[in-house]
Amino acid sequence: MKKNVGNIEKTVRLSIAAIILVLFLTGVVTGIPGIILLVLAGIFTLTSLIGFCPLYVPIGATTCKKDLKR
Repeated sequence: MKKNVGNIEKTVRLSIAAIILVLFLTGVVTGIPGIILLVLAGIFTLTSLIGFCPLYVPIGATTCKKDLKR
């Protein structure tokens, strides 16, 4: 599994996940929308930690810096 999530994107994903968690825990977002957002936050956290996003594979996208060594 080749990494396709760069450092800046990891930071953004983790920040969004933290914001969603705070909104849920403070009661701003509740019910079904809150649960859906919590699942999304979990996915953002997981993909940030492993550095791989499966949705990028079919389109060949990557936000990692290219390796300059050949």
